[in-house]
Amino acid sequence: MGLVIDWIAPRQSMMQGWGIGLVIPARNESSHIGRVLSTIPLFVDHVVVIDDGSSDGTGEIASSTKCSAEVTIITLEGFGVGNAIDTGHQKLIQIFADSKFVSAVMAGDGQMDPDDLEGLVENIISGKGQHIKGDRLLHHDGLREMPLMRRLATILLSFFTTLAAGQKITDPQCGYTATSDTVLRNWDWNKSWKGYGYPNYWLIQLAKHGWKIKHHPVRAIYEDQTSGINSISFFFKVGLMMIIQHHIRNFSWLFSRHVSPTTIFAFISYCIGWIALIPWISTDLERSLVERGIPIVIIVILAWLCAHLFDRMAVVVKQELRVDIE
Repeated sequence: MGLVIDWIAPRQSMMQGWGIGLVIPARNESSHIGRVLSTIPLFVDHVVVIDDGSSDGTGEIASSTKCSAEVTIITLEGFGVGNAIDTGHQKLIQIFADSKFVSAVMAGDGQMDPDDLEGLVENIISGKGQHIKGDRLLHHDGLREMPLMRRLATILLSFFTTLAAGQKITDPQCGYTATSDTVLRNWDWNKSWKGYGYPNYWLIQLAKHGWKIKHHPVRAIYEDQTSGINSISFFFKVGLMMIIQHHIRNFSWLFSRHVSPTTIFAFISYCIGWIALIPWISTDLERSLVERGIPIVIIVILAWLCAHLFDRMAVVVKQELRVDIE
């Protein structure tokens, strides 16, 4: 169920011929949503607020707040932040119809600086990437302002997301992003990740399909916000998802029309690494290395290191192929 706010202030309608849309997922953010909406930059054309199962009047406050852009409010039943963002993106596809546009995501909890939005959007418009990822660690105050436990979790998730996406990802959980409409119009919404962990899923899928990801420094604002994430459940579910999606990505490339030698080398290296972990299965290469006094753990690490390096090269090749196709 959606509600379009009638009050629209004068604003810049297009940025260099691009429409600018903003998705704001919000669940029980009554103390922040008003300030978020009232500080939206003038170049934004349309804002979609997703009231995702709030019980504190978030939707009502959003509907009564004056904003420099046209606002649509959609009420959901708390299906998850990933589902909320997907809903917002799809609504913007309908709103902008056949026009080219950028869809940005800004949280409803006030942790994202609206002054950073222009930089994210301009990276799309200038063609530097099809998905621009906000990166708090690239900001000069990033590590200093980030709480210790969140910093440690970010470093850990960065390591595993880098492996899963086949490219360097330093701040995977930052949801401040901008995405080209070309990506959104080709996205498989039926398979999209619906809950927490959606940034990790998106990064893996973007790599899988050859979309170019770029990182842009953004400032994080830490006040009285609280997280609804259960750490143990989150790491288990998201970790398992990344392992599965990583292997799906690699296997799918083996059967594509444009399979590259780097993809094959990565696959072989991963196989060697997994086989070395299974006690009753071995290869001639493994037996030869063990006979030379090299421990199994070293063989596994070297195999997976080679696999990741080949995987990174394969991601670059996939991006170049997509550019050629387009």
